[in-house]
Amino acid sequence: MSELTILIIDDEESQVQSLKTFLSKRGFKIITSNNGEDAIQKVKVNNIDITFTDYKMPGWDGLTTLKKIKEVNPEIDVVVMTAFGTIENAVELMKAGAYDFLTKPIDLDQLESILMRLKERRNLISENKLLKNALTEKFKFDSIITKSLLMQDVLSTAARVAQAKTTVLIRGESGTGKELIAKAIHFTSNRKEKPFITVNVASLSENLIESELFGHEKGSFTGAINTRIGKFEEANGGTIFIDEVGDIPLSVQVKLLRTIQFGEFQRIGSNSILFSDVRIIAATHRNLEEMIKNKEFREDLFYRLNVVTINLPPLRKRKDDIPILLNYFLEKYNKENNKSIKGFTKEAVDQLIKYDYPGNIRELENIVERAVVLSRDEYISKNELPINFNQNNSNKVFDPYNLDDNYETKMKEFEKAMINEALSRTNGNKSAAARILGISERHLRSRLERLD
Repeated sequence: MSELTILIIDDEESQVQSLKTFLSKRGFKIITSNNGEDAIQKVKVNNIDITFTDYKMPGWDGLTTLKKIKEVNPEIDVVVMTAFGTIENAVELMKAGAYDFLTKPIDLDQLESILMRLKERRNLISENKLLKNALTEKFKFDSIITKSLLMQDVLSTAARVAQAKTTVLIRGESGTGKELIAKAIHFTSNRKEKPFITVNVASLSENLIESELFGHEKGSFTGAINTRIGKFEEANGGTIFIDEVGDIPLSVQVKLLRTIQFGEFQRIGSNSILFSDVRIIAATHRNLEEMIKNKEFREDLFYRLNVVTINLPPLRKRKDDIPILLNYFLEKYNKENNKSIKGFTKEAVDQLIKYDYPGNIRELENIVERAVVLSRDEYISKNELPINFNQNNSNKVFDPYNLDDNYETKMKEFEKAMINEALSRTNGNKSAAARILGISERHLRSRLERLD
C-alpha cells in the first residue's frame, strides 16, 4: 500500500518536531498542527490515516479533538498522548474511538509497537477495501451477461429496488441465477459495505433451520455445546439472502414473519430479544400460492416477502444468451485449467443452442467445464459433449408420453429423476432431500439402494 499519512497535534513545538523526525525516518508522510481547531481543517482537506494528539491543549482538549476527527472521518486511527501517568476520562476516550495511549516522555519501544500494530491494521483496512471494491465490480448489474429482453427487464426491475430496504422475492427454476441477482441488488445498494449473508434452507435439516437463522444458546438442545450467533445477527447492517424460503417449516415461518415486521428475534434457549437491521431477499423455485392453499406456507409471510417480485426466466427462454455464456464459461475454465481452447465448433454450438437445459445456467456451466477439462483440441466439438446429451436433447427431462419402456421401468425412471433433482437442490444432503420429497430419510436411503 502507499505511504501512510500521520497528523501530529500538539501545542509543544519541540514535541512535534521530535515526533516528526522519528516518524519521517520510518517512511510516514507527516502533517502537523498545534491545536484541535486547526487540525480539523487539515483532516478535511487531507487523506489522514493516523493521528497522534496531545490530551492537554489550549482550546479543544484531546477528547473533543478525537470526537471531531471521528465525525469527519471515522476510519482515522487516533492515539492520545499525555504527560501524566494516567489519562483522565480514559474510558470515555476509548468509547469515543481512541486506538491507544502514549505517555510523555514518549517511550520509543512503545511507540514502535503501536506503529507496527497500526501498519498491520491499515494494511488490513486497505485489503478489505480492495476486496469490497472487487466484489462490487464483480456483482454489479453491468457484469451480468445477457442480451435477452426478458433478462434486461429483470435487471431493470432489480436495479430500481436496489436502493430501497423493501423485501424482494426472486422466483425461478433451479440454476437460473437467483443468488447472482440477489448479490447484484446488495452490491448496488447503500448496504454494499456491510455483509451479504446466504442461507440455503434446502441444504439444512429441519431442526437446524431455526438455529441457522436466529442462533442458539449453549445447552439449548442436544449438540448445542457452544453459543452460536445466527445469520440475522451476522448480517446486521447488510443483506440476508434466504434461498429456497419455501422449504422453511411453519414453526419457523412465524418467527421469520416477526423478524420482518419488527426487526427482532430470539436465539433458541434465550429470553432476550435481539434486534437486527437487515434487508431480506428471498428466493424459491416452488409455487408458494399453491403451498398457501395446502396450508404449507403462511399467507401473511408470503405478502411480507412478496413486496417486489422478480421472475427469472429459464435458459430455454433466453437462448440468445447461450453463445455469450459459452464464451464466458470457456474463458473462465481455460484460466482455471491453464488451457487455451479457442472456442466451439459450429456443430457443437448448434447442439448446445437446441438443448432445453432443465438445470439452466448451472447445467450449461457444468457442460463447458467438463468439455474444457477433457478436450485436447483447439475447438470443442459436438463429440466432446456428454454422450447422452448428443443422443437426446431432453436427456434430463422425464417424458411420460414416451411408451418405449414398460410401466415398471418408467416408474423407476420417474422416481430416480425426482430423487436426483432433490439431491441436486440440496447439494447431496439426504435429510433435506427427503424433506422436499415428503418422505423420511430412512425411506429415501432405502429407495436409493433399490434403484441402484
